[in-house]
Amino acid sequence: MAKMTAAQAAVLVMEKEGVTQAFGVPGAAINPLYAALRKQGSIAHILARHVEGASHMAEGYTRAVAGNIGVCIGTSGPAGTDMITGLYSAWADSIPILCITGQAPRARLYKEDFQAVDIESISKPVTKWSVTVREPGQVPQVFQQAFHLMRSGRPGPVLIDLPFDVQMAQIEFDIDTYQPLVPYKPAATRAQIEKALAMLNAAERPLIVAGGGIINADAADLLVRFAEATGVPVIPTLMAWGAIPDDHPLMAGMCGLQTSHRYGNATMLASDFVLGIGNRWANRHTGSVEVYTKGRTFVHVDIEPTQIGRVFTPDFGIVSDAKLALEQFVAVAEQMKAEGRLPDRAKWAGECRDRKKTLLRKTNFADVPMKPQRVYQCMNNNFSHDTCYVSTIGLSQIAAAQFLHVYNPRHWINCGQAGPLGWTIPAALGVRAADPSRKIVALSGDYDFQFMIEELAVGAQFKLPYIHIVVNNSYLGLIRQSQRGFEMDYCVQLAFDNINAAPDAGIEAGYGVDHMKVVEGLGCKGIRVRKQEEMTPAIQRAEALMAEFGVPVVIEVMLERVTNIAMGTEIDAINEFEPLAERSEDAPTSIAAMAMLD
Repeated sequence: MAKMTAAQAAVLVMEKEGVTQAFGVPGAAINPLYAALRKQGSIAHILARHVEGASHMAEGYTRAVAGNIGVCIGTSGPAGTDMITGLYSAWADSIPILCITGQAPRARLYKEDFQAVDIESISKPVTKWSVTVREPGQVPQVFQQAFHLMRSGRPGPVLIDLPFDVQMAQIEFDIDTYQPLVPYKPAATRAQIEKALAMLNAAERPLIVAGGGIINADAADLLVRFAEATGVPVIPTLMAWGAIPDDHPLMAGMCGLQTSHRYGNATMLASDFVLGIGNRWANRHTGSVEVYTKGRTFVHVDIEPTQIGRVFTPDFGIVSDAKLALEQFVAVAEQMKAEGRLPDRAKWAGECRDRKKTLLRKTNFADVPMKPQRVYQCMNNNFSHDTCYVSTIGLSQIAAAQFLHVYNPRHWINCGQAGPLGWTIPAALGVRAADPSRKIVALSGDYDFQFMIEELAVGAQFKLPYIHIVVNNSYLGLIRQSQRGFEMDYCVQLAFDNINAAPDAGIEAGYGVDHMKVVEGLGCKGIRVRKQEEMTPAIQRAEALMAEFGVPVVIEVMLERVTNIAMGTEIDAINEFEPLAERSEDAPTSIAAMAMLD
């Protein structure tokens, strides 16, 4: 049997498990693993500027392409603690990433050694498994188990902590006979599927709620087939946006708080039955649980047994991987359809489409400085259906969910439950590393953009081009709005005099950080936009700059300083639905009409 260091064995196992890309920051305690990576030469590495950034890059990499598992690597101590935010984000949204940390030699553990922290204990609450490997001979099987756990059941992240002397130790390992373990995924029974369909068939106004588990299971095509076979409209959660195209006749809109459509809320309130698949009834989707559940029957399908009944108890629960469940739903439904045993849903689906045509928020503002609604209208008009959007949190993300359109699975890349500021830039770089040909548009408010702006240098160094739209009101709008209930305006003063005023464009001085200078200093390109007429030329220029220099291009849009719109003080909670949208005469009246030119 071949002799090698435990670090070399770890790299060989990662190769066999399909790893081709890693993100990280080297350091003394993890150098043996980096030496093995260099010697083997088959796993590419992107050097982050911050270890948290590396963890978000790994997450973007996983989210972008089915089957990917992003790997992030750091040294001991603060490298591991820096990864905690990335682990939390991945754990919350069921995203498998592997974090590998270096550690002090075993003899120095628990002796207050330099950068020797118990990262195993710190990370346990936000991982499927966290382990410090204390025996060199266990390294190959620990890595094998890590990949097995990440892929089995509800996916999620794992952290492996490697003491320096464990990495360096010589072990015997036969990589030629190594095989990955087969992941475990629960599957619904035929009887369960038939019962769920019987309950659906008995309803007059049923809906399918599609959750992020459908994306994770790579089952979007099956979702569409099932909806088309039954004629039942689909409400995607934010994490499943794109699982059914926005322009599909059975896409009924998103519902809930903030990241919702008015027509989606109205359709949910009109329904009498909901089949949830791969979703978790998160509060941003449900709004008031009492209002959400009143008068409706619920069937809940989820891969995680303890998720059934966590928020509210459904009328019928099924523990199953979303893809395995949908395969059976499609088979049974298509058989019933062929036999003429499915109800005609044309009237109900038509009512949902009517709401989708009319219950729209106004976007066609001509104000200067620009209102954010108009920015998203311009984006819809200029970016094609195959555009992949990346965003994290804040008014920018809320508005994106209300106004943008997504047509493909894995083309809305968004951390849902955790929502850490700074996530967007590194996640977009991870998406680009996963798919060099994809059209990527990241979206940030000014504060999210500033949190990890240094990672733009990674995009310049490693030639990872994408467009980043920064909607800048220098206002901390969402934080300000949350403070209004306390009658306070405290510590939310981002602005200071730094950027030159532009009176002709209605722009005052005092927007604070000059993002354009920072962007250029980090090796990227920047364009500042003050009027809607400048948006189309700016996007065209950005695409030309990406093609010429191969680096990220930032388009900063200077917005009005106060944002009081539906995503803020007039949030359309499901129990606060407004029946009609304010709309100017020339504003779009349907998704198809969004193609109007600026």
